[in-house]
Amino acid sequence: MITDTVLKRRGLDILSEALGLVDAERFISLILREPFDYTEWQQGLYKDVSLDDFYRNVQNFKKKRESAAGV
Repeated sequence: MITDTVLKRRGLDILSEALGLVDAERFISLILREPFDYTEWQQGLYKDVSLDDFYRNVQNFKKKRESAAGV
């Protein structure tokens, strides 16, 4: 298991990479400002996506990341 500090740093890096620095900060601000139940949000996040579609999206995302990294 990694330390809390490393986890926070990696999380910020991932958010910044995916959203850009400004939108990552905005996202964090929104989460802190509003009452938020992550578990409840996560349960409804992909409710309308089939398992096959989800898997296909994951594979496409993986290929794009590998391609961008030159793997």
